Amino acid sequence: MVAGRKVHTSPAADTYGAGAQATLRAFPDVFRYTRHALTLVWETSRPLTVALALLTLAGGVLPAGVAWVGARIVDAVVAAIAAQAGAAAAGVPDVLAWVALEAVLVAALAAVQRGVSTCQSLLRAQLGQRVNEMILEKALTLELRHFEDSEFYDKLTRARREASSRPLSLVMRSFGLVQNAIALVSFGTLLAQFSPWAVAVLLLAGLPSFIAEGKFSGDAFRLFRWRSPETRMQIYLETVIAREDHAKEVKLFGLGPMLLDRYRAIFKKVFAEDRALTIRRDTWGFFLGLIATAAFYCAYAWVAVSAVSGRITLGEMTMYVLLFRQGQAAVSTALAAIGGMYEDNLYLSTLYEYLDTPVEAPMGRATQGPDPGDGVRFEDVSFTYPDATEPAVRNVSLHLRPGRSLALVGENGSGKTTIIKLLTRLYRPTSGRIMLDGLDLTEWDPTTLRRRVGVIFQDFARYQLTVGENIGAGDVEHFEDAARWRHAGDLAAATSFVDDLPQGFDTQLGKWFKDGRELSGGQWQKIALARAFMREGADILVLDEPTAAMDARAEAAIFEQFRALASERMVILISHRFSTVRMADQILVIQGGQVLESGSHEELMRLNGHYANLFSLQARGYR
Repeated sequence: MVAGRKVHTSPAADTYGAGAQATLRAFPDVFRYTRHALTLVWETSRPLTVALALLTLAGGVLPAGVAWVGARIVDAVVAAIAAQAGAAAAGVPDVLAWVALEAVLVAALAAVQRGVSTCQSLLRAQLGQRVNEMILEKALTLELRHFEDSEFYDKLTRARREASSRPLSLVMRSFGLVQNAIALVSFGTLLAQFSPWAVAVLLLAGLPSFIAEGKFSGDAFRLFRWRSPETRMQIYLETVIAREDHAKEVKLFGLGPMLLDRYRAIFKKVFAEDRALTIRRDTWGFFLGLIATAAFYCAYAWVAVSAVSGRITLGEMTMYVLLFRQGQAAVSTALAAIGGMYEDNLYLSTLYEYLDTPVEAPMGRATQGPDPGDGVRFEDVSFTYPDATEPAVRNVSLHLRPGRSLALVGENGSGKTTIIKLLTRLYRPTSGRIMLDGLDLTEWDPTTLRRRVGVIFQDFARYQLTVGENIGAGDVEHFEDAARWRHAGDLAAATSFVDDLPQGFDTQLGKWFKDGRELSGGQWQKIALARAFMREGADILVLDEPTAAMDARAEAAIFEQFRALASERMVILISHRFSTVRMADQILVIQGGQVLESGSHEELMRLNGHYANLFSLQARGYR
C-alpha cells in the first residue's frame, strides 16, 4: 500500500512471482530421483562412471589453473618490457615457460572435455538400452487389466518418450554441478584476494534467471503430462494411416484426408501451447539475464579502476576479469544444472511412477491339485471390469470333467470370453471361486497353470515372425522345435498350405520385413489354432471362435480333430455356429453375463427355450 492505495502489478509479473514461489517450494525435490539415476548409471557401467567422475574433477580445477597462468604470462611480459633497457632478451625465457605451461593446461582441458564427451556417448547407448529393458521387464509383470486401462497407457507413453534419456541427463548435470562447484571454489579463492564482495556479486547475479528457468521447467513438464492422450492419439493416427493392416479401409472409405486433418489439428494445439510457453520463457530469461550482464560490467569497471589506481597489476586485472567472466559462466551453468536437475527429476518421476505400478504378487505355488479327476469348477463366480458399473459375469457356476467338452453360446458381449480370461487367470474373480483339480486357482503356480491350457482367442495375435515361430509361440519351451511345428500344423489343417509357401515353415509372415508373405484370414486362423495345439501337455483346450474365418470343408476337418482331442482333454468351445456347438457334451447359454440355460444339445432342444430358438433361426438359413 502506498498512501492508502493498493499498488497493482501486471498479470505477467503476478504469474512469474507465483511461479517463482512454487519453484522455491519445490526445490527440496530437486534431488529426489538423483540417487536413483546415479545408481542406475553405476549399475550400467562402473568403469565409465568412475572415469566420468575423475574427468569431472579435473575439469573443475583446470580452468582456474589456466586463468592463474594467464595472469603470470601478462605480468612476465610487462616485466620483460620494463627490463628491455638492460638486455634485449631479458625475461623472454620466463614468458615462454609460462606460455608452454598454459598450452599444456589447455591441452589437458581439451582432453578432459573430449573424454567426458566419449564417456557420455558410450553411457547414453548402454543406459538407453537398460532403461528400455526395465520398462519391458515391468510390462511382463503387469496384469491384463493394466493394458486395458487408458490412464495406464498414458503413464506408459510418458515413461517411454522421455525417461530413457533423462537418467543420463540427470547424472551429467549432477557431475556438471560438481565440476562447476569445484571451479567456483577455485575461482572464488583467487577472486577473494581482490575483494570478498566480488565473490558475493558473482554468486547472487545469476539467481533471478535460475528461478525463472525452474518455474518454466515445471510448466513444461505439466504440459508434457497433460498432453499424453493427444500424443497417443497422434501415434495411433500415424499407425492407421501408414500401416498395411489399415490401408485397405483407409483407401476404400476415403479416411486418409480426414485422419490427416485430425493429426494436424493435434499438432496445432500442442504447438500453440509450446509457442506460448517458449515466448514467456525466453522473454523472462532475456530481461533477467540483463541483471547478470550488468553485474559483470560493474565488476569489470571496478577491476579496471583498481588497476588504474595501482592497487593491482595489469596481469592481476586480466586474471580477475577472466575469473569473473568464467565464474559468472560457472554460476550460470551450475544454476542451470540445478534447474535442469529439477526438470529431469520431474520427467524421471514418470519412469518410476510406471516402474512402481503396484502388481499383486502371485500367491500360489501349487503344481498339482488334490483331486485330478475333478477338472474345472466355477462356483458362483462374478467379475466386474475396473471402472465398470455392471458385472460382466454374474454368479456363473459350471463343472467340466476330464474327457468332456463344454460349449459357451451367447450374443456378443454376453461374457463368454471373460469366462475364458477368468479360467486362464488373466483376471481374478470379483467374487466366487474357480477350482482346478480340487484346488482354487489362486493357489496354483501361474506358470504351471498356464502350461496346462492351450488357447486360441477370437482376436489372436498375428506375429511378424516366420510360420514356425508363429506356431512355436504356443509353447516357448519348444519354440524352435520343427517336428512339433509340423505336428501342430497337421492338427490345425495348416500343413497343406504351409508346404506351398516359398520356404515352408521358415517363411516370413506379414509385410513389416523383407520377403514377408501375407495370409488369408482363414490361413491365419489355422496358424493360431496350430499355436494352441503346440502345447501337447495341455489338458485344457480353449477355442474361442476357432473356425470363424474358415471355409466349410476346413471347419469339418478341424472338428474331426476336436472329437479326437475331447476324449483326452477338457475342451471349452465358444462359437456362433450351432453345427459346431451341438457336438459338445454340455452347452451353456450365456446372456448378460449369466447362465440362462444349460444341458446337452438334445436337452436344450427339448426345453424349447432360448437355445432352441437360436438354433432354429440359424438352421432356417440353410434350408
